[in-house]
Amino acid sequence: MNVIFAAVRKKKERIILENVLVEDYAAEGKSIARVNGKVIFVEKAVPGDIANVLLHKNKKDWAEGEALSFTKLSPQREQPFCSHFGTCGGCSWQMLPYHLQLQYKAQQVYDHLTRIAKIPLPTFEPIVGADTTRGYRNKIEFTFSNKKYIPKSDFKQLPAEAIPADTLAGYGGFHAKGIFDKVVEIDTCYLQNEPSNAIRKAIVNFGRENGIPFYDARQHTGWLRNVMIRLTRTGQLMVNIVLAYDEPTLREALLQTIDQQFPEITTLLYTINPKWNDSIYDLNVNTYKGPGYILETLEDYQFKIGPKSFFQTNTAQAEKLYQYTRQMAELTGNETVYDLYCGTGSIGIFVSKQAKKIVGVETIAEAIADAKENAALNNIKDAAFYAGDVIKICNDSFFAKNGKPDVIITDPPRAGMHEKLIEKLLEIAAPRIVYVSCNPATQARDLALLSEKYNVTKVQPVDMFPHTFHIENIVQLTLKSI
Repeated sequence: MNVIFAAVRKKKERIILENVLVEDYAAEGKSIARVNGKVIFVEKAVPGDIANVLLHKNKKDWAEGEALSFTKLSPQREQPFCSHFGTCGGCSWQMLPYHLQLQYKAQQVYDHLTRIAKIPLPTFEPIVGADTTRGYRNKIEFTFSNKKYIPKSDFKQLPAEAIPADTLAGYGGFHAKGIFDKVVEIDTCYLQNEPSNAIRKAIVNFGRENGIPFYDARQHTGWLRNVMIRLTRTGQLMVNIVLAYDEPTLREALLQTIDQQFPEITTLLYTINPKWNDSIYDLNVNTYKGPGYILETLEDYQFKIGPKSFFQTNTAQAEKLYQYTRQMAELTGNETVYDLYCGTGSIGIFVSKQAKKIVGVETIAEAIADAKENAALNNIKDAAFYAGDVIKICNDSFFAKNGKPDVIITDPPRAGMHEKLIEKLLEIAAPRIVYVSCNPATQARDLALLSEKYNVTKVQPVDMFPHTFHIENIVQLTLKSI
């Protein structure tokens, strides 16, 4: 495609490249085009598209932008199944067939590990895809707002009287990408099975019918804020409705209405959040109905999940992720396993039958309390969980009490492991490390540092989130022979 920078037109300081052929996938949802040897990272496009690209960044050797319009659509595309695709901030890859999503995700892992780590690597195992690509989430959160996001193209076509006054409006859905005070009003979200959508609509209807003010994130006014819904494979259903302030009569009427309309709810909760931010981790969660928690299963293990508990949001794929993690641990029943960033103890508990002892470490005290409960729930005797910083905890007296690890499993957040933790792992020198990551880029950085004493011996990508560009990756590291 003969595209030259002379074909660029400027309008209000905007730079638009016309008829750009998108050649390949890059990472993080972006594709690659090349114009006169210059690399252009393009959002909202897939390989094979010919697009007009608006540049957001324009450096000497590279640029970033987004597809504004298309001269020709890629033959790789398929029709998205959701009517909100492109407006809602989620499911950004619905236009790609699932086998291509997996292909590009596997390529993302390979590119990050080879280009960033720059260490010897084994042949990568084929990516593990999901058997179910819709309704796979066990947890979802909807936002209520008095402001509805309307795309510019739709807004221009609306008569003035059709544009609702903010003070009278009420909507339920997801935040539009990059916009904190407006929501995309959702009809059907396919990420979680019903009654998820029905519950959201029932709360919106209650608010509208009773003239209740919906939350205004900019003004910090209004009553209805959020709802969190957890649905387990055991059929248990948790709903936590978040309100900006307490109105006991109104709150009782709302909870009673939802309880009556959805008797399948096993735990109905409410939280009063007067803060500017949406986090509930420092707030009291009140139980209206049920025990205040639900139970989920992975294989024959049970896990108690509260409203603040962390649990992998795709249960079926979490089971696969943990199975491959257990395989890479290569346990014989004689090993002491350290589970770092253990959260509520799910990985350690999952591998416990094949280990002699599990030692979990996590900075969040509430998560450690959940881990201890989950260990007791599964009748696991040889497990110990500690709240604190692993760099400070893992000293000589700690090893004397718990034993040195034969295998270390680490599952850090997206930022990866702290450099001091990597230094501690090199000092501990366990025979084997299994590194579970939700960000192959930071994982690759950490692998380069660990290569001082470890070889990478296995690499296994696992897709946890179909229709998004996110990917999990498991790496087995083996201590080098001295």
